[in-house]
Amino acid sequence: MKERKVPLRKSLVSGESISKRDLLRIAYNKEGEISIDPTGKAHGRGAYISLSNAEAQLAKKKRVFDRAFKTQIEDSFYDELIAYVEHQVARRELAGTSYDADLAPDYDD
Repeated sequence: MKERKVPLRKSLVSGESISKRDLLRIAYNKEGEISIDPTGKAHGRGAYISLSNAEAQLAKKKRVFDRAFKTQIEDSFYDELIAYVEHQVARRELAGTSYDADLAPDYDD
């Protein structure tokens, strides 16, 4: 069976090439609107950061999307980005958590 090619993209903050599924795409369209693009299919130019809290904080500190899209982006967008990344990181951690049946609470009593 032929092995599938894994698409790689470069993170703006760290500069390393990472699998596209481990990155978050930020889209900037012709109307000048910037948005978080969880599907990776929104129209416009895209830029990526890793899905980690540290990278989201650094993105705000360095204002990487201002430089990438050559425009002034409001702090509220960066705050929204940080909140979104924190939520997604927490969801991934929860998805990887498994529980032992012996430790589960007994609701029948």
